[in-house]
Amino acid sequence: MPEKQPSHPHTGHRDRLRSRAAREGLDGFADHEVLELLLFAVMPRVNTNPLAHGLMHRFGSLSAVLEADPKDLASVPGIGDRGAAFLANVPHISRRYLHDRATRDDPPLTSPRAVADYLVPLMAGRPEEVVYLLCLDTRCRVQFPALLSSGTVNEAHVHPRQAVEAALRHRASSAILAHNHPSGNPHPSSSDLDLTRRLAQALEAVDIPLLDHVIVGGESTFSFEQEGLLGARS
Repeated sequence: MPEKQPSHPHTGHRDRLRSRAAREGLDGFADHEVLELLLFAVMPRVNTNPLAHGLMHRFGSLSAVLEADPKDLASVPGIGDRGAAFLANVPHISRRYLHDRATRDDPPLTSPRAVADYLVPLMAGRPEEVVYLLCLDTRCRVQFPALLSSGTVNEAHVHPRQAVEAALRHRASSAILAHNHPSGNPHPSSSDLDLTRRLAQALEAVDIPLLDHVIVGGESTFSFEQEGLLGARS
């Protein structure tokens, strides 16, 4: 009678990982296991365990993998263009989910907490600096979040004319300027102070008050209005 061969150590691994995720959630998962679970969706017949370890070895952390350029992801052996595109979309999908969850009831931005709740998901996981002008209606509800600029990790350029055009195009009664600091420190720089002054003056010239400039750094926010730095309104 032929000797029974031992089963491959990864036999049933996918089912066990999926069952564990459904039962416990992902809090107890190692980072490479999260990547394995994600890769199941685009690699149905591949052992994704060594691929996940390869990604972690190359980029160092789960967040770094998901924030990596798709071309760099695709260069990891076994990942390819399809796997890279899928992983690169995860932060964008997560950001859309978080922002929709925070804004689906169309809350008025009448308090610092409400503004933070709106902006933190909008900026979540962005490796580059982005600048938004929130165009508000008469009840301080967002009519449109106008993306004014998307730059490198450390800089984004905005001309006052862009802000005025966006505010007029979206019939804003008032506006809130917002941008992120990918470093995680929301404290304003001298250029942030100058940008606030110039944009507030430009918007004031067309009778659209700038209610605040909020900087987002991770989960923290800095409000120019709260700190008494919105001097251009006076």
